[in-house]
Amino acid sequence: MTGAHPSGPYGTAATFLRIDGTPLHVRAEGRGPVCLLAGGLGSSWFDWDLVVPFLTPYRTVVRFDRPGYGLSAPEPADRPLSTAAGEADRIRAVLDALALTGPCTVAGHSLAAFHVEAFARLYPERTAGLVLLDGSVEPDPHPLPAPGLRDLAARTAAGAATAVAVPYLFGPAVRRLTARATTVRREDLAPASLVRRCYRTGRSLRALLRENARYLDMAAELAGLRRTAPLPADLPVTVLAADDGLRGRRTEEWLAAQRELAAQLGAEFRSTVPAGHLLMFDRPDAVASAILDTAR
Repeated sequence: MTGAHPSGPYGTAATFLRIDGTPLHVRAEGRGPVCLLAGGLGSSWFDWDLVVPFLTPYRTVVRFDRPGYGLSAPEPADRPLSTAAGEADRIRAVLDALALTGPCTVAGHSLAAFHVEAFARLYPERTAGLVLLDGSVEPDPHPLPAPGLRDLAARTAAGAATAVAVPYLFGPAVRRLTARATTVRREDLAPASLVRRCYRTGRSLRALLRENARYLDMAAELAGLRRTAPLPADLPVTVLAADDGLRGRRTEEWLAAQRELAAQLGAEFRSTVPAGHLLMFDRPDAVASAILDTAR
């Protein structure tokens, strides 16, 4: 482990942990039972900033940037492609490096719902609760062919865009537009200085394109884990869905898919309204409540 150590029991200082050879930016703060927050596609640690103050009086809160995101170093190009099991292993390794080896409540937003569910299935003894926050849903996923070629295409596209300064010129603006489109607030509440620092880089674009290229493969892998690695019968699971309050077809279909996911996992279903997909900005209180209420 390198970098600053949190003050404590855990403060807000950044820590850099070398996980499987890649320096990752990690933050651990608060006190009490442990919970880990995993962000979705293209997300950085600060997207949880509004949620964390609700949790730290009662929980030790861990969050980290996956390779290429936030302040974490990029993953080497020759590293094996990301998998749901691999992301579960990364979560375990982060917790181990912090010497937090007891049961942990894991919460994942969007794509990271795949990661934390895989963790709960592969490391049930390390899981105190599972929270899926507007998690990705694929009812009958099938992996796409030629994963190596798709990854090469993603890396090539990111490299070409970086060579002509596309991330530097447009990365922060695209991030802000995406956040505005996925919140009912229609604004990006993340600090502008951090958005510029983290989204002007080619490493963030490469990480996003590589993860997106593997999306269906990861969904299919998780479907296999659901058949072979059941969740513990006594594990508390919560599915928290974002409801924008509009009774349109798209909203109703999304809520129905989230209810079906909850039924499949034997989970408690909750919805929070009004909230967009980035519900950590719109309803941080509801996100924190779901996490605090879900634990063995």
